[in-house]
Amino acid sequence: MRVATRTRTTGRSGGWTPWLYLAPALVVLGGLLAYPIQQLGLISVLEYTQAQVSGGEPTSFQGLGNYRALFADPQFRQVLLATVLFAAACVISTLVVGCALAVLLTRIRALPRLALMLAALGAWATPAITGSTVWVFLFDPDFGPVNKVLGLGDFSWTYGRLSAFALVLLEVVWCSFPFVMVTVYAGIRAVPAEVLEAAALDGASQWRIWRSVTAPILRPVLVVVTVQSVIWDFKVFTQIYVMTGGGGIAGQNLVLNVYAYQKAFASSQYSLGAAIGVVMLLVLLAVTLVYLRLLRRQGEDL
Repeated sequence: MRVATRTRTTGRSGGWTPWLYLAPALVVLGGLLAYPIQQLGLISVLEYTQAQVSGGEPTSFQGLGNYRALFADPQFRQVLLATVLFAAACVISTLVVGCALAVLLTRIRALPRLALMLAALGAWATPAITGSTVWVFLFDPDFGPVNKVLGLGDFSWTYGRLSAFALVLLEVVWCSFPFVMVTVYAGIRAVPAEVLEAAALDGASQWRIWRSVTAPILRPVLVVVTVQSVIWDFKVFTQIYVMTGGGGIAGQNLVLNVYAYQKAFASSQYSLGAAIGVVMLLVLLAVTLVYLRLLRRQGEDL
């Protein structure tokens, strides 16, 4: 009985050990995030304009009025839908390209593998504004080499709504796939070779091996890269702002981050801009909670 009691006590106290190690980082992150989030939520329920930014007191408490005005705005609903669809397209494209190149890395020799990884890491290390500017030049209708190679003449990629979104999607995938590629490649290298050999001896094709053997083992890795890609692509700002000139012609390429910027800083409607920020925060928080739930369920399954 005495030994069992000591074991239970040790296990209970040991449960706090990870939190003690995480405490310094949690304190720093809490200090950096708590105040901005509190101010964001506060501004979203006040009437906050340029006068208040210049030092004046908020004139009235709006409650949920700013949120009601926001969701009653047809443009906001259109931008929200466009953001969700654009982020989904970016995530799917990034995962497809990253996973395909990760598989390719396992099939090529050391020197081509090194060259591919260096090229991918170069794209990953390029600042978003630099990469966006380079892509705008490459697809420029007058001086860009892409139109000349494809024989498109003076076709403007940023004039049409879908073509502009497609151009931004290509740039987002270009700078995002290295994270997926390297992470999935590391996961593939960790798959036991005996399992793959056994599947091959049983007559399974390469696609069947990937679908039935490799993918289930890589499920935790795929969940991580998927959720990270959702968070990154949902809050894209720099690429849209630079490549479409602030949201495209007549705002046809607006996403939530650019829309919030225009409301807050271009129109001085800081309350509506803050409300959009809170909506984005809640959406990303929901995605994070789903991610943590999936990780917990996988941990229980293991």
